[in-house]
Formats: sequence, structure tokens, C-alpha cells
Amino acid sequence: MNEISAAQLAYLQQKKIHRYVVIFSRIAILVIFLLVWEITSQTGIIDSFIFSSPSKIALCFFDMVLDKSIFLHIGITLYETIVSFILVIFVSILTAVLLWFSRKLSEILDPYLVVLNSLPKSALAPLLIVWLGATQTTIIVAGMSVAIFGSILSLYTSFQEIDPEKIKLIYTLHGNKFHALTKVVIPGSIPSIINVMKVNIGLCLVGVIIGEFLAARSGLGYLIIYSSQVFKLDWLLMSIVLLCIMAMGLYAVINLVEKWYLKKF
Repeated sequence: MNEISAAQLAYLQQKKIHRYVVIFSRIAILVIFLLVWEITSQTGIIDSFIFSSPSKIALCFFDMVLDKSIFLHIGITLYETIVSFILVIFVSILTAVLLWFSRKLSEILDPYLVVLNSLPKSALAPLLIVWLGATQTTIIVAGMSVAIFGSILSLYTSFQEIDPEKIKLIYTLHGNKFHALTKVVIPGSIPSIINVMKVNIGLCLVGVIIGEFLAARSGLGYLIIYSSQVFKLDWLLMSIVLLCIMAMGLYAVINLVEKWYLKKF
């Protein structure tokens, strides 16, 4: 028993060291990248006007924090992303349920969903502006368009892969299709729904930025386009860095939801 305990302790210690090595390596790569970027910019190896530098980006961010303009852009992009994400999840689950209830409907719509999912969504953005105008609604719809069709296909596939024996058991106990959906299909597809959410949060952010490129007067997408037009590349790179941080934060929130679910159920 002591040998097993010692082996388990050694294994846990090895896992702990591995986790620390991974975390340290990630931080080291980022720090080295920023240092090389700063040094090459300061020494003239790269053009600091075109490529900027970490110190210039930090100073630009601090200036925009002081005048509070950056909070407007971040808040608008975050709001549009969250709204489009919530709508995508709601519409995707509802549509996937309808397709699961009606096999005939799923066979009719399947080729259309595949084509729409394959269509480059950036091609739809100008059309959405013509239809809906240059409004925030257009940007939210653009965010939805990037994620919704793939989300529907993924969720419907997940519903179809539920163990048929469990569904048969519901029917054996005199349940109906609604009971099978609520007692077996939806609960069994929760991990797939969470995985779809992980993918969709990034896709919605991409779609929102595409929409802001064309139809916004504020937001990080608008800031990127505006700064590129007036050659304020510090603003442009700062906006890209903020988008990366925003994407990481939103993904982390979904991860927390997943951990809560696994711990609870």
C-alpha cells in the first residue's frame, strides 16, 4: 500500500511540475516576443512607424483610458458579440430541435444549410447593409451569420448520435418524442452544446468585427478601419491586441461554464 501511495504521490508531483512548465513556457514565449519586438523597434531593425512597439501601444492605450474613449469601443464590440452569441445559441438549438422532430424537414433543408455554412460570410455583409442599413442590428446579424449555420449542423448531428437504445427505452415506458427530447437528447447533448458555444463565441466576434468594418461608427472594428485609413498604426495594433484579450476572456467564461457543469453533474 505504501508503494502505491508513493507512486501516486510521484505521479501527482510530476503532473504539477508539468503544469508549471507549461505555464512558465507560455509566459516566457510572450515575454521574449514582446522584448524582441520592442528592441528591434527601438534599434531601427524594423520600422517603428509601420510595426509600432509594445511601449507605444501601451502608451496609446493609457491615453485612450484617460479620455475614456476606449471603453466606448470595447463596450460596444463586447455588447454586439454577446447579443449575437446568445441569439446564435438560442436559434441553433431551436432549429436543431425542429430538424430532429421532423426527419423530412431535415432532409429538405440539409443541402441549403451546408451551402450557407460554406458561403464566405464577408460576402453577405454588404448585402446586409443594403437590406438593414448601417445600424447596430446589421452588425449583430453579421455576427450571427458567421456562426449560426455551422452551429445548427453540429447540434443536429449531436442529436442524431444519441444512443438509440435510450430513446427506445423512453418509448417502451410509454413516453413520446417530446419526452425523448427532454429526458435523453437535450441532456445527452449538453457537452456538445458547450463545445459549440466555445467555437461560436470566437466566430461571433469575427462576424461582429466584419460588420463593424463596414457599418459602424464605434467599436474595435471601426477603430481598426479608421486607424488604418489615417495611418495611426498604434491604434490599429492596440485594437488587435484588445480583440485577442477579449477573445481569450470570452473563451475563459465558457470554460468556467463547462467546469461548473462537469462539477455539478
